[in-house]
Amino acid sequence: MHLQTRQLQLPNQTRGANNDMKYYLYCRKSSESEDKQILSIESQRVEMERLSSAWPNVEVVGRFEESKSAKKPGRPVFDAMLREIERGKADGIIAWHPDRLARNSMDGGRIIYMLDQGKLKDMRFASFSFENNSQGKFMLSIIFGYSKYYVDSLSENVRRGMRTKAEKGWLPSRAPIGYLNDRETGTIVPDPDRFVIVQRLWHMILTGAESPRSILRVAAQRWGLRTRQAKRSGGKFLSRSNVYALLANSFYAGEIRMQGRTYPGKHVAMISLAEFDRVQRLLGRPNRPRAVRKEFAFAGMFRCGACGLTVTAEDKTNRFGSRYTYYHCTRSRADHKCQERSITANELHRQVVTYLESLAVSTDTRVWLLAQIAETSRGNTSARAIQQRSVEETLAALDRQLTELTRLRIRDQIDDGLFEKERVGIDGARRRLEEARQKLETPRDAFEPAELILSFSNKAAECFRRGDRRIKRLILETVSSNLLLIGKRLSIEARNPFVQWSGDANIPGRRAFLHDVRTFCRTSDVGFEQIMANIKEILAARDEKDLAA
Repeated sequence: MHLQTRQLQLPNQTRGANNDMKYYLYCRKSSESEDKQILSIESQRVEMERLSSAWPNVEVVGRFEESKSAKKPGRPVFDAMLREIERGKADGIIAWHPDRLARNSMDGGRIIYMLDQGKLKDMRFASFSFENNSQGKFMLSIIFGYSKYYVDSLSENVRRGMRTKAEKGWLPSRAPIGYLNDRETGTIVPDPDRFVIVQRLWHMILTGAESPRSILRVAAQRWGLRTRQAKRSGGKFLSRSNVYALLANSFYAGEIRMQGRTYPGKHVAMISLAEFDRVQRLLGRPNRPRAVRKEFAFAGMFRCGACGLTVTAEDKTNRFGSRYTYYHCTRSRADHKCQERSITANELHRQVVTYLESLAVSTDTRVWLLAQIAETSRGNTSARAIQQRSVEETLAALDRQLTELTRLRIRDQIDDGLFEKERVGIDGARRRLEEARQKLETPRDAFEPAELILSFSNKAAECFRRGDRRIKRLILETVSSNLLLIGKRLSIEARNPFVQWSGDANIPGRRAFLHDVRTFCRTSDVGFEQIMANIKEILAARDEKDLAA
């Protein structure tokens, strides 16, 4: 909380007769909503100085001012003023109202106790009369108690208002980067300058070929992404902690999480909940090496076929001064000494290219496959109908679970903590199924994705040769799985629906590929969408290089 404090001592020549009592003038204004109707510090000071000048036997010997809420103990200026009074430097306090002094039980009780001890002899206010006797202290304690009640009630009203706004689907606080608060409508809208950039960051991490560190560098150096300009300072570049917080914020997937509850948002989501879940798995997946100073093309992507540990990379200089890069097992197991030998980066690159060339589809096979897909893609809705029925049945089951859970809570058979935990889980599962149902309600033509997959299979090796480190990793993440390195030989399994062809494929092989493509195109999970997005990004990068050449 922003804090401004100021203590000013008035000159001693203002003292009057010897029987004048010495007072400190205390002015406070909170920057929070609790003090919207209170005069500013300057207005309080001017008004109290005007009133005190007409009071007999009053000598103002000091002025204390601060901007800080009084709903919790710990105001430095207020505490300093009371210490001065305990030392006998002043006899009383002048303030606009008792709630300027205390809105919590500890500070209010401290003032009453100082009055009981006689260390504080008098208090004067603009709109409240106080006499230092039992009745006066009783009334003062009531005023302090009411001030505390007002703050507590205001806090509860604010929380209730925030909860109501969240239930309506709108974030009751400042929108994260990529969005803006529309003050006129009270809603959240996409930031025209940042929404697309932040969405691209999500898509980059979804590829599986990028780390938060690398997308942070791209956002700053290539796209110049900054936070929104504040009133007192310009926008700032994102830090690494900002990126991790961004990637852990489900608001970008259309959720609002507040006070332990999750609400469906009405704002425009950047990604789906399935994509958000995939990012969380990617950030927490095992066998990923820690960030290193130099980034290698394939570091962390392969596993040792002998011991299962991650394969890492290292630069080496031979006795002749030549530098080269080689890959080897991390050998970090204490109970096993791995004997696998290292492999040079050039040899590993060559074996990857050989694998990618095996994905290429001959012209005859491609023509036959596209013809078959075009013939069967029209009107084939049975599989989609089965999926839709399954989703509807699961949604109905979740609704029954939520109803039963509510009944258990009403009967007081479970407590609030367990109820909220189970309800959040059911709500999350229901929203993900709603996303799947929406995708199933939009029929997907298999011809266009199949044509893109076949076209990319023939261009993958070329794109790999010409691509930079990011493109190379992206290609491997897209078309391969279970990457092993054993005996200096690379073992890769093709990721569905890609296939390693051996010459011109026979009819059984073609039909198996055709079945995989159809199944793949019918799926509603994030796998299909992400592979399609990866392919388009790789081909777009290839076309940009062609134009540059």
